[in-house]
Amino acid sequence: MRFDILTIFPALFSSPLEEGILRRARASGAMSVHLHNIRDAAVDRHKMTDDRPFGGGEGMVMKADVLASCLHRVREQGPPGPVILLSPRGRRYTHAMARELAAEKRLILVCGRYEGVDERFCRRYVDSEISIGDYVLTGGELAAMVIVDSVTRLLPGVLGCADSARKDSFSRGLLKHPQYTRPREFEGMTVPAELLSGDHARIREYRFLESVRVTLERRPELLAGVEFSREEMRLLRRSGLADRVERYRTGHEQ
Repeated sequence: MRFDILTIFPALFSSPLEEGILRRARASGAMSVHLHNIRDAAVDRHKMTDDRPFGGGEGMVMKADVLASCLHRVREQGPPGPVILLSPRGRRYTHAMARELAAEKRLILVCGRYEGVDERFCRRYVDSEISIGDYVLTGGELAAMVIVDSVTRLLPGVLGCADSARKDSFSRGLLKHPQYTRPREFEGMTVPAELLSGDHARIREYRFLESVRVTLERRPELLAGVEFSREEMRLLRRSGLADRVERYRTGHEQ
């Protein structure tokens, strides 16, 4: 996977890309990140990438001609790939979207700034706009790093354990079950007996039910899209969770 990031602050990416899984993924060749300073495409003496908005108003708007010039240069350096603008008005980012993006060979991420990007650039060049949440950042750089991180961990071989990403929160619409490690007792709290039983089937059942409980408590709307097997429904009925789950899945409880 190749990531190309268009930004006026390329130095913001230096530290995150040199740590942990991202560093290892780059070293292994599973992915590469190419940073492009949008200012390098500006032709005026001050290397301006933004200007005042027509019609007046506060703030500045990123210039369509400078962005287009930068993008043209970037496109020449690799295979085709979708152009994604990180913007608060974009579709809200989800795990399902991350899986879709992980199937691409290349992603071109444009980091918006200021009051936004000239609409003519968006209409001509942007394939999709993505927002990582219902809030406003000072720029698209942090959002771009979220895309890079979440997509990279889904690439084959990056996590080491082939099953790890498949069991993530949101992978099937459920939040992940609680996790525990040593010591067995901490400030009067102990590890659940099921996890100490050595019975793998019992542990799987416990974790599944805890995952459903956490989802019911924190993100019950996710249950509307979850399909449960016959065995899972049996466990839910036995635990007393089946009725609550069904109410959310059928839209009878909000």
